Amino acid sequence: MSATAVTTPTTSTLRRRALGVTAAVVAALAIWAIGALAGVDYTVESPGQPATDIGAGAVLVVALGAALLGWAALALLERLAPRVARPVWISLAVVLTAVSLVPLFGVEATGGAKLTLGATHLAVAVPLIALLPRPRR
Repeated sequence: MSATAVTTPTTSTLRRRALGVTAAVVAALAIWAIGALAGVDYTVESPGQPATDIGAGAVLVVALGAALLGWAALALLERLAPRVARPVWISLAVVLTAVSLVPLFGVEATGGAKLTLGATHLAVAVPLIALLPRPRR
């Protein structure tokens, strides 16, 4: 009978990851707020859909949801494939961030709205990629 080691995240890992999620949400909201203060019109119209105003609540929900899903995906990868979890998750995060920017090219919105909304996507990704994976040893 063989014993397999089950790794559990340490308190410092949990704190770092919680900080990553918090930083991602705060950064996205800060960029949205700066745009709003600068007068950016966040009305976005997708083909065949009514116009939607992207408010702070939507930014909060999407940023938090993406951050928590990223954390869950990393935890799952660490459990199923611990040796490759970090590089696979980082690659997945980069690809999904790039894919998340694609809809900005297919909607009707002001240039300022597209720019700031795109920046919010990047602002969510950067702290997550920097803080969620365990540091290299």
